[in-house]
Amino acid sequence: MKRLFSGARPIWIFLVILFALPVLPHPLHVPEYWITLLNYIGLYSIVALGLVLLTGVGGMTSFGQAAFVGVGAYATAYLTTQFGVSPWIALVVGIVMTAFVALVIGAVTMRLSGHFLPLGTIAWGLSLYYLFGNLDALGKYDGINGIPALSVVGLSLASGRSIYYLIWVVVLVSVVSIQNLLNSRPGRAIRALRGAGVMAEAMGVHTAWMRVIIFVYAAILAAISGFLYAHLQGAVNPTPFGLNHGIEYLFMAVVGGVAHVWGAILGAAILTILQDYLQSLLPRLLGESGNFEIIVFGVLMVALLQYARQGVWPFVARWFPRGPRARAPEHAEALPRQTKPAPGEPLLVVDRARKEFGGLVAVNDVSFEVEAGQIIALIGPNGAGKSTTFNLVTGVLQATRGEIHFRGERIDALSSREIAKRGIGRTFQHVKLLPTMTVLENVAIGAHLRGSSGVWRSLARLNAQEEGRLLFEAAEQIRRVGLEQHMYDEAGSLPLGQQRILEIARALCCDPTLLLLDEPAAGLRYREKQQLGELLRRLKGEGMSILLVEHDMDFVMNLADRLVVMEFGTRIAHGLPEDVQNDPAVVEAYLGGVE
Repeated sequence: MKRLFSGARPIWIFLVILFALPVLPHPLHVPEYWITLLNYIGLYSIVALGLVLLTGVGGMTSFGQAAFVGVGAYATAYLTTQFGVSPWIALVVGIVMTAFVALVIGAVTMRLSGHFLPLGTIAWGLSLYYLFGNLDALGKYDGINGIPALSVVGLSLASGRSIYYLIWVVVLVSVVSIQNLLNSRPGRAIRALRGAGVMAEAMGVHTAWMRVIIFVYAAILAAISGFLYAHLQGAVNPTPFGLNHGIEYLFMAVVGGVAHVWGAILGAAILTILQDYLQSLLPRLLGESGNFEIIVFGVLMVALLQYARQGVWPFVARWFPRGPRARAPEHAEALPRQTKPAPGEPLLVVDRARKEFGGLVAVNDVSFEVEAGQIIALIGPNGAGKSTTFNLVTGVLQATRGEIHFRGERIDALSSREIAKRGIGRTFQHVKLLPTMTVLENVAIGAHLRGSSGVWRSLARLNAQEEGRLLFEAAEQIRRVGLEQHMYDEAGSLPLGQQRILEIARALCCDPTLLLLDEPAAGLRYREKQQLGELLRRLKGEGMSILLVEHDMDFVMNLADRLVVMEFGTRIAHGLPEDVQNDPAVVEAYLGGVE
C-alpha cells in the first residue's frame, strides 16, 4: 500500500498544482498571461489526445483535425449568435454534426492505407477550411463575432481565469475516457489495428468499423476543443482551422509521445510555450518579423525522429506511476460456450480448393477432411502450398474455385471475422502478438467475439462486469496451456516457444470447435517441441479438433491421426502416418529420391 501511494504522489502533486494556480494568493499570484497560456495548452491537449488514439494507437495519420475544431467552433458561434440558442445546446448540436461529418469522411478515408491516408486527411481538411471561409452565413473570412460567454450553474465564465477550470476538467475527463477505452475489449482491438490487423480480423474484430469509430471520437474531442475556444475568444474566423494548425496538432502529439496518453498534454505544453517564446525572441535576434519559429520546429522534428521517436514522455514517465494494467478477477461468471460436435462428425471439408496468383497455381485442387476429435496434419516441404491452403480455410485468401465447408456450411466466400464467429480459431506461421501488452491482454483479444460492450460504454467504464468475465476466461486459457506464471508479463519478453503457446491460448479463448495451427513448431528447440506436442495431445483429450500445418514430419508422426502431404500446391499423399511415411512420393518430396 505504501508503495502504491508513493508511486502515485507525482501525479497528485501535478493535479493539485494545476488546479490551484488560478487562486494562489499574493505574492504567488499567477499573471493572466500564464493563465491564458495554460488555457491554450488545455485546448490543444484535447485535440492532441484524439490524435494519440487515432495516430499513436490506431496507426492512422491525420493532418485534418483542425477542421473538426472548426466545426465545433462554428456550430456554437452560428447557433448562439444567429438564433440565441443556449451554448450547451449548441455543444450537443456541434457534437452530433461533427460525428455525422466524421462518420461520412471516415467511411471513405479510413479505408485508405500508406501515404494515401494522410493525403486524404489533407484533402478533406482543406475542403472544410475553404468551406468556412466562403459561406456567407459564417461571415466568410471575417468570421463570426459576439459569441456569448459560457455560464455554469449561474456562474459566468467570461474571463480566461474563470473558464480555466472547465477547460482542464475536460482535458482530464478526456484522459480518463481514453484510458478506460484502451483498457477494455474494444481498446485491445484498437491497439491491434497498428501492425496486427490480420490477427485482429482472425479474432473477430471488425477492423474497418473500429477505425471509423476512433476517427469519430477523435473528431468529437476536436469539436469540443473548438466549442471551448469559441467561447474563450468570443469570436471565430477560419484562420485557426487550416492545414497549418492541423500539422501543429499532430506535431504536438509526436513531440509529447504519440503512443502515450499523457504525452499529448506534455507535447501541447512544450510546443505552446516554445512557440510563444520564439515568436518574441527570434524577431529580435534576426532584426525582422516573420514566423521563424517554424524553422526551429522543423529542426526539432528531425532531431526528435532521429533520437527520440517515442517522444519526450518516456523520459518523463519515470517520475509518474505506470498506467493501470488489466488484471483477471479470482471469480467471474463463465462465458457461454458453443455446442461441441460428436466424435467422428465431419467438421471441415475441403473440396478441390484451388488458388491462383496470376499464372501461378499455389494450391492445385486440394481435397481433405477433418473429423471431430482428430488431429490432422497438413505437411510438406517449404513452398508446398500448406500455408496458402490454411489461409483459404481461414478466409485470409479467397479460393479461385472449389468449395470449403465447415459443419455443413459453405465458408470459402466468408471473411476471417465471419469464419471466426462460426468456431474456427487459428494461430499464425509468424507469431502475431502485441509485444507491449501483457500475456493476459493478448489472450483476451481472442475472446473479442464473446463480448458485446462497445466503444461508448467502455469510455464511461460501464463494461466492468463483462470485462471481468472476458479477463477471467483469458486467465483460464492461460492456465490451460501452462503459462500462468507469465500472465502479467509483457508478451514481447517471452521466448519464441512460449509466444507460440500464447497464440494457442488466444485461439482457445475464441471457444473454437476447430483449432488451426500454422507451423507451431517452427523455430522451436527439441524440448519446446516436446512440450508443444504434450499440449496438443492434452487438448485432443479434452475434445478439441486440430488441423496442423507443419513441415517437420518427425514432430507430427506420433501426434497426428492422419496426414495430408502436399508438394508444389498438389496433394501427393494422405492417410495414416505409418502409411504416408513409406509412400514413395513422400520420400521423393522430402529426400529428393532414394537409390
